[in-house]
Amino acid sequence: MKDSLHKNIKAILFDLDGTLLEIKLDKFIFQYLNLLAQRVAHLVPPKKFISKILKALKVVEKNNGQKSNEELYESVFFPLEGHSQEELQPLITKFYEDGFSLLRQHAQRKPDARRVVQTAFNKGYDVVIATTPLLPAIAIKQRLEWAGVADFPYLLITTLENSYATKSVSNLLYYEQILDRINHPPEACLMVGDEARDLISARLGIHTFLINSPYTKVDINIPEPTYKGTLDDLHSLILNSD
Repeated sequence: MKDSLHKNIKAILFDLDGTLLEIKLDKFIFQYLNLLAQRVAHLVPPKKFISKILKALKVVEKNNGQKSNEELYESVFFPLEGHSQEELQPLITKFYEDGFSLLRQHAQRKPDARRVVQTAFNKGYDVVIATTPLLPAIAIKQRLEWAGVADFPYLLITTLENSYATKSVSNLLYYEQILDRINHPPEACLMVGDEARDLISARLGIHTFLINSPYTKVDINIPEPTYKGTLDDLHSLILNSD
């Protein structure tokens, strides 16, 4: 592995799940859907509620940039079982305020996560949280807290509300929109992640760093990462950069 980051890199984009935060995604998603469904079970049968969530998320995953992810999600999700958004949204919001934290049991801090993010800021890089934007900001902020990295002045955190695309191995719109918003060319950026959906950003010319996790599955159609290793390895690269 190289001793330092490419001198042209000015911004570092971090994935969250599997990269800065250890998480048991299968258990997390299962309990997330069921806990949320319980909040509206007196109005909507849980099975139908969860089915509608999954349908809406599938539509968002194909967002073409005409609407925000939130707008697109809501256009598919509401109304539900004869109940309007005005009826259901307060119950859903309340869940994120006082129930989402129960999911923390499926997550664990990575010892080097805070150190690597802090060093990136200390070295003057613009730092972005480029997490899959399928959850609202209130939920992403909590997951950043679980990772111990919520209190940094990020240039951008991608969320359901502020994104107009999402990560995909077949569509680069998510990364194109990030580049436009942070005002950096692709060759000035490093994407740090653990999945093919992170490494695919290399097709735009973005440098990539692969952090291996239980969810790492990269086939021959995905560009080879510029760097690979642990968060500690990444920390050394950033620390030694000019």
